[in-house]
Amino acid sequence: MNSFLIRILAIAILLMMTAPAALAGDAAALYKTKCAMCHAADGSGSVPMGQKTGAHDFRSPEIQKMTDAQLIDITTKGKAKMPGYDKKLTADEIKDLVAYIRELAKKK
Repeated sequence: MNSFLIRILAIAILLMMTAPAALAGDAAALYKTKCAMCHAADGSGSVPMGQKTGAHDFRSPEIQKMTDAQLIDITTKGKAKMPGYDKKLTADEIKDLVAYIRELAKKK
C-alpha cells in the first residue's frame, strides 16, 4: 500500500473515532442554548424560568420512562408551555438532544 493511501486511511479512522465525541459536544452546546434556560444545565428544571413554566425534570423516572419517539414528538411539536422546535432544529438535532437528555439522568 502506498503512503498516500495509508495517510487517507489513518485520517478516516481518526474522523470516525472523534465523530461521536463531536456529536455529543454539539448536543451539549445545543442543549445549553435551547433547553437549559428552562430545564437547567443539569436537566432538573430548577431555574427561575423552569419553575415559572413548570418545566419537567428530565432526570425523573416519569420522563426517562418515555420512549425516544415520545420525547422527539414533544420536542418537535411542543407541549403545554414548551414551544415546538420543528422550525428551529433539524430532526437529527432533536434526536441528539433526546440522547443528551438520557445522559443527564445518568449523572443524577
